Amino acid sequence: MDFFLFRTHFRAGTNGMLFHKQHFICFCVELPWRCNEENTSCIPDGVYELERCYSLEFGHHIRVKKVPERCGILFRCAIASGNDSSGAIVPTLRLEGVGKGSGSKEALHKVLMRMEAGRSEGELFFLTVESVHSGR
Repeated sequence: MDFFLFRTHFRAGTNGMLFHKQHFICFCVELPWRCNEENTSCIPDGVYELERCYSLEFGHHIRVKKVPERCGILFRCAIASGNDSSGAIVPTLRLEGVGKGSGSKEALHKVLMRMEAGRSEGELFFLTVESVHSGR
Protein backbone atom coordinates (compact mmCIF):
# COMPACT_ATOMS: atom_id res chain seq x y z
CA MET A 1 0.00 0.00 0.00
CA ASP A 2 1.58 3.23 -1.13
CA PHE A 3 1.31 6.75 0.21
CA PHE A 4 2.76 9.71 -1.72
CA LEU A 5 4.01 12.89 -0.07
CA PHE A 6 4.57 15.78 -2.48
CA ARG A 7 6.43 18.61 -0.72
CA THR A 8 7.62 22.15 -1.29
CA HIS A 9 10.68 23.30 0.63
CA PHE A 10 10.83 26.88 1.94
CA ARG A 11 13.56 28.48 4.03
CA ALA A 12 11.36 28.42 7.16
CA GLY A 13 9.82 24.95 6.74
CA THR A 14 8.38 22.35 4.42
CA ASN A 15 4.73 21.96 3.38
CA GLY A 16 3.36 18.88 1.69
CA MET A 17 0.26 17.05 0.55
CA LEU A 18 -0.25 13.36 1.35
CA PHE A 19 -2.09 11.09 -1.09
CA HIS A 20 -3.22 7.48 -1.01
CA LYS A 21 -4.50 5.81 -4.21
CA GLN A 22 -4.56 9.24 -5.88
CA HIS A 23 -6.87 10.65 -3.18
CA PHE A 24 -5.81 13.58 -1.03
CA ILE A 25 -5.68 12.63 2.66
CA CYS A 26 -4.14 15.63 4.43
CA PHE A 27 -1.39 18.22 4.45
CA CYS A 28 1.95 17.60 6.16
CA VAL A 29 4.44 20.01 7.71
CA GLU A 30 8.11 19.46 8.42
CA LEU A 31 11.32 21.26 9.19
CA PRO A 32 13.10 22.95 6.26
CA TRP A 33 15.62 21.02 4.15
CA ARG A 34 19.03 21.30 5.84
CA CYS A 35 21.00 18.52 4.16
CA ASN A 36 19.36 15.78 6.26
CA GLU A 37 20.84 17.03 9.56
CA GLU A 38 19.33 15.22 12.54
CA ASN A 39 16.64 17.21 14.44
CA THR A 40 17.04 20.24 12.14
CA SER A 41 16.05 18.92 8.70
CA CYS A 42 13.21 17.11 7.02
CA ILE A 43 14.05 13.72 5.52
CA PRO A 44 15.41 13.33 1.97
CA ASP A 45 13.26 12.33 -0.97
CA GLY A 46 12.95 8.59 -1.40
CA VAL A 47 10.80 5.53 -0.77
CA TYR A 48 10.44 4.40 2.84
CA GLU A 49 8.65 1.54 4.55
CA LEU A 50 6.13 2.61 7.20
CA GLU A 51 5.30 0.82 10.44
CA ARG A 52 2.39 1.52 12.81
CA CYS A 53 3.60 2.05 16.38
CA TYR A 54 2.42 3.05 19.83
CA SER A 55 4.32 4.74 22.66
CA LEU A 56 3.33 6.49 25.86
CA GLU A 57 5.03 9.67 24.64
CA PHE A 58 3.34 9.95 21.21
CA GLY A 59 0.38 7.55 21.39
CA HIS A 60 -0.42 6.00 18.00
CA HIS A 61 2.06 7.07 15.35
CA ILE A 62 3.95 5.77 12.33
CA ARG A 63 7.67 5.01 12.14
CA VAL A 64 9.45 5.87 8.88
CA LYS A 65 12.00 3.08 8.41
CA LYS A 66 15.50 3.15 6.94
CA VAL A 67 15.91 6.88 6.40
CA PRO A 68 19.56 7.34 5.31
CA GLU A 69 21.82 8.54 8.15
CA ARG A 70 18.79 9.03 10.45
CA CYS A 71 16.89 7.02 13.04
CA GLY A 72 13.67 7.48 14.94
CA ILE A 73 11.85 9.43 12.23
CA LEU A 74 8.16 9.54 13.09
CA PHE A 75 4.94 10.46 11.35
CA ARG A 76 3.08 11.82 14.38
CA CYS A 77 0.81 14.48 15.85
CA ALA A 78 2.20 17.90 16.66
CA ILE A 79 3.35 18.39 20.24
CA ALA A 80 0.87 20.59 22.09
CA SER A 81 3.63 22.61 23.75
CA GLY A 82 4.98 24.01 20.48
CA ASN A 83 5.62 23.66 16.78
CA ASP A 84 8.91 21.76 17.14
CA SER A 85 8.60 18.68 14.95
CA SER A 86 12.20 17.49 15.69
CA GLY A 87 12.49 16.05 12.21
CA ALA A 88 9.07 14.35 12.29
CA ILE A 89 6.45 14.46 9.56
CA VAL A 90 3.37 16.10 11.10
CA PRO A 91 0.04 15.58 9.32
CA THR A 92 -2.42 18.48 9.48
CA LEU A 93 -5.92 19.22 8.22
CA ARG A 94 -5.12 22.89 7.55
CA LEU A 95 -1.97 24.74 6.56
CA GLU A 96 -1.44 27.93 8.54
CA GLY A 97 1.85 29.06 7.09
CA VAL A 98 5.19 27.64 6.08
CA GLY A 99 5.87 24.57 8.21
CA LYS A 100 2.77 25.24 10.33
CA GLY A 101 -0.65 23.64 10.44
CA SER A 102 -3.54 22.62 12.67
CA GLY A 103 -5.79 19.60 13.09
CA SER A 104 -2.84 17.27 13.53
CA LYS A 105 -4.59 14.65 15.66
CA GLU A 106 -7.50 14.34 13.23
CA ALA A 107 -5.19 14.17 10.22
CA LEU A 108 -3.07 11.41 11.76
CA HIS A 109 -6.26 9.50 12.52
CA LYS A 110 -7.19 9.63 8.81
CA VAL A 111 -3.79 8.18 7.85
CA LEU A 112 -3.95 5.46 10.50
CA MET A 113 -7.43 4.43 9.33
CA ARG A 114 -6.12 3.99 5.77
CA MET A 115 -3.34 1.80 7.14
CA GLU A 116 -5.76 -0.19 9.28
CA ALA A 117 -7.86 -1.00 6.20
CA GLY A 118 -4.76 -2.33 4.40
CA ARG A 119 -3.47 -4.22 7.40
CA SER A 120 -6.26 -6.78 7.19
CA GLU A 121 -5.02 -7.58 3.69
CA GLY A 122 -1.49 -8.15 5.00
CA GLU A 123 0.02 -5.38 2.89
CA LEU A 124 3.27 -3.58 3.61
CA PHE A 125 3.08 0.21 3.71
CA PHE A 126 5.42 2.52 1.81
CA LEU A 127 5.82 6.29 1.61
CA THR A 128 7.22 7.91 -1.52
CA VAL A 129 8.53 11.42 -0.86
CA GLU A 130 9.11 13.89 -3.71
CA SER A 131 10.04 17.56 -3.34
CA VAL A 132 10.55 20.84 -5.11
CA HIS A 133 12.40 23.89 -3.75
CA SER A 134 10.54 27.18 -3.79
CA GLY A 135 13.52 29.48 -3.47
CA ARG A 136 11.58 31.45 -0.82
